[in-house]
Amino acid sequence: MFGSFGLANLPAKVKVAPEDIPPPTTISLPRYQPFVQDDAPVDPENALSNLLKCTGRTSATAGALGLSAIGFDLKLDVEVNDLIPDPAVLPDFERWDKLTLEEAREMKQSERRFLASGKEHPGSLVYIERRRELSHDNEEAFRTVRRLAPPKGMQQPRLGNAYEFFRCLEFFTMYWDDPTRPPSLPPSPELAPTENGDAATAKESPPPSNVRTSDGSSMPPEYRQNLMTAFIKLVAYDFGCNVSMSRFEPRLHLSSPEGHPSPRKSYSPSNCQFIFQSPMTREAARSGLVYGPVGAVSTRPITDFTTPDIETAQSLDLAREVVAALITAQHRAREGKTETRFGENQWWTTKPRWGGGPGGPIGREVDMDLPSGDKDAAPADPERAARPATKKARKTMSAYDAYRMVRPPAYTWDKKARYQAIGRQKGVDYDDIFVISSVLHHVSILRVRVPDRLLEVLAGSPEPDVTRRSWGKVQGWRSRWFDFFNAEQRLEAMKTLWAVMEYQMRKQPTGEEDVEMAEK
Repeated sequence: MFGSFGLANLPAKVKVAPEDIPPPTTISLPRYQPFVQDDAPVDPENALSNLLKCTGRTSATAGALGLSAIGFDLKLDVEVNDLIPDPAVLPDFERWDKLTLEEAREMKQSERRFLASGKEHPGSLVYIERRRELSHDNEEAFRTVRRLAPPKGMQQPRLGNAYEFFRCLEFFTMYWDDPTRPPSLPPSPELAPTENGDAATAKESPPPSNVRTSDGSSMPPEYRQNLMTAFIKLVAYDFGCNVSMSRFEPRLHLSSPEGHPSPRKSYSPSNCQFIFQSPMTREAARSGLVYGPVGAVSTRPITDFTTPDIETAQSLDLAREVVAALITAQHRAREGKTETRFGENQWWTTKPRWGGGPGGPIGREVDMDLPSGDKDAAPADPERAARPATKKARKTMSAYDAYRMVRPPAYTWDKKARYQAIGRQKGVDYDDIFVISSVLHHVSILRVRVPDRLLEVLAGSPEPDVTRRSWGKVQGWRSRWFDFFNAEQRLEAMKTLWAVMEYQMRKQPTGEEDVEMAEK
């Protein structure tokens, strides 16, 4: 079902002396919570329109200042019904959790329905299978991954589709302590050999379990990304979606307000990934087309949220998540539009000009203006003239010639991405963006309600009154942090992710059947 995540070429585990093992990394999860009121006045110096006048990518506009400029308000530790805009579309998880596998098979035909993409809904049967696959004990699952024989009297667990998840999680044990594993006890005297040296009566000791050899800050960032990809695919694949890296660097595009004497455009980069809807036809799949994005995936390698101080560190981490949400909102807002490059058809992108001095050719242009001389004469040696030229003609433009061209910036839209606002409510002026976030060995889901007016201001639309936000505020909801090592918590995380995919891929009524959803 799932392909390899490139972990086959990882270095083998090395043995480290117990005294050389660094202390474990302290678990401190970010819990920064900004509060904003709709009618609160805004300081003109810290208004978003003034910050966009200096579109340089400096840290001064990030963190608490940037969150305050857009009016971000966050609610922490919300339940699934509060995280999803319309809980009516969610299934009865309480009833599904009590079903057996046989009962779910009997209900498969009665629950049959289709998603917005035309794909059949996975239903309770797939949900129960994913719960069973993720509920295995960590040590038992790691034995299967390491291809170790099970203890006597026990069977090898069947990981199924969760094999890649536990395979990625097993690599975490080299850098993080499993909090669910009981502490190791000193060896029992009964296991020691007898005084006469006869060790035949000594019981066979179990093989040593995997131990941590480094701290969490030393873990490569791709380990966390691979784990998140494997976890999301467990649910998203059955909804016809997949996690993929953007072909172009994800950028939050920022433009100075219209009418500014020196218009500027910059961007804030992000290392987030996206959840796209997979193509439904073979031709589209061969062409590499994707649809969406449905959501964003943000993983950060930060392990210390107290330096230089708690507010600065945690606000910067929250700002990275909000940037990923705004980038996703900009991509979803491209539906039905064509890309217009900054400065297209402007004089400063079409007219060659000289920056000063007497003018004239520079660089290679000097050699091009020299007289040809004798080099154009016929060669004296006829055999040398008959030999073909050793250097082939260049098919592409050289770097020098490309630099000398006067043209607008390069395109930033993915030509193979069909941008769509999948799952957006109809008749509203905002878009609910879901960000699956991960730090340390935990996962949380963030929903950000991005107003359309905010995207217009980021694109350069002027603000009539800088002391008031024309879009109101940006509301956010965050679930609690779930530990991947804890079986109960990762099952709750799977249920929350299932609810997100259920809402985004729902089949919305059209025409006269369209109903207006209540705002939450």
